[in-house]
Amino acid sequence: MAERKDIDPDTAGPEINPDKVCFVIAKARELEAEDEGVDADASNPTDDEFLSILSERGYGPTRRELAAYINALDDDEKAELVALAWTGRGDYSAPEWRVAVAEARGRREMETSAYLLGIPLLSDYLEDGLAEFDLSCNDFNSRELR
Repeated sequence: MAERKDIDPDTAGPEINPDKVCFVIAKARELEAEDEGVDADASNPTDDEFLSILSERGYGPTRRELAAYINALDDDEKAELVALAWTGRGDYSAPEWRVAVAEARGRREMETSAYLLGIPLLSDYLEDGLAEFDLSCNDFNSRELR
């Protein structure tokens, strides 16, 4: 399980298992690091209007795995994952956690996985969101390296 430091017991916090968040962070980092799957050519990307960058063809397996994982979470976990991303992005603070979760539950514009995977720097925001509650992925990362 992820490390948890001292936190004010009166402050509400995420109930989602931090290891689930850490898994999403790890997979989001893999996704961010992947090549877009388009073979390099001699053309200038600005002349091509950066069309290869906008392609999602190369993100297949990791994107599908991460989307399936997020889709398999229950509604409360999905709401908390979105709220953590918002908290890490600075939209909410730790004392506003219940408000962030309520807003995330009310968000209906698209499927949660599509919404989250559309957020640039998702892994950083989730990690920063965990840090707001004195949580980290250090223990998770050390177990994954074994």
